Amino acid sequence: MSTATFVEAATSSEVLNVFAAFVGGLFIAGALVGAVVFGMRVRDRELPRPLPEEQPHLPVTGAIHEIREMREPDEMPVAAEERERLMPYQLHHSGSRTGKDQHRRRWLPGSSGSFGSGGLGHV
Repeated sequence: MSTATFVEAATSSEVLNVFAAFVGGLFIAGALVGAVVFGMRVRDRELPRPLPEEQPHLPVTGAIHEIREMREPDEMPVAAEERERLMPYQLHHSGSRTGKDQHRRRWLPGSSGSFGSGGLGHV
């Protein structure tokens, strides 16, 4: 085989590689265009955005502010019989209630700063 044959073989495979890459790029570009068209159709079927007058407004009394309170756990009620199970309507709506002591616990000097800090803990 001569050098010309090798050049011709190499050139033909490079042309096929370039052609395959071009076809692959066209396929990916077509898929992206199809996805955009599909997204536009889906968006057209959605409900329209609410008008400014349909948006929620502040109450007449003004903004509602955060309420800070100390909570304590609410004990689970005990069933009348040991075999009887509690039903959801027998439970309270919340797992905690307002605590009797509303004094917020503060950091004590000499206590550890955080878990695993190596401090002495409560002394």
